[in-house]
Amino acid sequence: MDKKKIVLILGFAGFVTMADNWVVSPILPSIAQNLGVDVASASLVITAYMLPFGLFQLLYGYLAERFGKRQVITFSISMFTIATALCAFAFAIPDLAVYRALTGMFAASIMPVSLALIGDLFPMEERQSAIGSFMGISFLGQGLSMAIGGSIAYFLNWRGVFGVYAGLAVISSLLLFTIGRKIPSTINKESKALMPYITILKNPSSAIIYILVIFEGIFLIGSFSFLGGFIKQIFELNNFAIGMVMTAFGIMALVAGRKSGKLAAKIGRKKTAVIGLTSAFIADILLVSMGSFLPVVIIAIGAMGFGFMLAHSTFLTIATEFAAKARGIAMSLVAFCFMGGGGIGTAIGGKIVSSSSFERLFLIYGIGLLALTLSTILVKKSFKSSVQA
Repeated sequence: MDKKKIVLILGFAGFVTMADNWVVSPILPSIAQNLGVDVASASLVITAYMLPFGLFQLLYGYLAERFGKRQVITFSISMFTIATALCAFAFAIPDLAVYRALTGMFAASIMPVSLALIGDLFPMEERQSAIGSFMGISFLGQGLSMAIGGSIAYFLNWRGVFGVYAGLAVISSLLLFTIGRKIPSTINKESKALMPYITILKNPSSAIIYILVIFEGIFLIGSFSFLGGFIKQIFELNNFAIGMVMTAFGIMALVAGRKSGKLAAKIGRKKTAVIGLTSAFIADILLVSMGSFLPVVIIAIGAMGFGFMLAHSTFLTIATEFAAKARGIAMSLVAFCFMGGGGIGTAIGGKIVSSSSFERLFLIYGIGLLALTLSTILVKKSFKSSVQA
């Protein structure tokens, strides 16, 4: 099967899940208003999604090796469709949080297992470009979801957003059940549930990458999750306008995804990750210092998306080398660390916003990103060596 077609089919599944995942940020003010709570309280919906999204990565890593990566992706996107549709019928934050948790539970497999499958099918010299393209398509879904989701919420309501994304998930399911059946998918019946995880984490080089990814999730997703509320408070824009502004993240993530492989080959992985983290740090500082100017906010959001993709695609590519015979597990650990960190960062961010301000949040997380950048510069072996489990 043509490899470009594989990336497109997997990319569309990623597009749908990331669109559904990140759309809550721009419509969070609308959800909060409709359900009679403040934005900080409504942010529980984001945390409810991210924590099971991160936790269930560990299970899907084993299932992907045991039953086949394509098979797990196909099952998960089907269940994801049902869970997303249920969100449209929530009538309070607690039940919406439960439905989002179910959505996150099934969405958990799509990104890491797809990345593991790409790692199986693409040689190393093509891998970061393929990963960048896949991630770019996926996060274009995140970017466009803000404009599309914002417009749906504006003309209909936030419930309509989840209905539309459930429809997109149906299309993705059909693609995987039909054309996607030809995607090669190996089964490792000898895979053991815990040993590959232990082997990978025992190695200092791989453990350091996972630690960096945890803090990337805390500070980067933690910053991103409150952009919609920040824009609403400062500029009093409607849902459609908020979505359009935040589309800058997805567009620049797509640009960075397509360039990350060539950049890493030219200047090295570490420098590529450092440039990405620095860009995200600058984005937070711009929001703190000049967040009252809309053009600057748009630039900052674009810089955050660009920086995220440069750094994260680099970490992902490194992780594909950790376990050639259990790549699904290695990639699931990355997703667990990133989204688990994101859930923690969002939960802490909600406390900061409710007790202080959005600006204080961006300042604290900006300092965190600076510390993470400096830590990445100090790391030596992890960006060069690989671990085989």
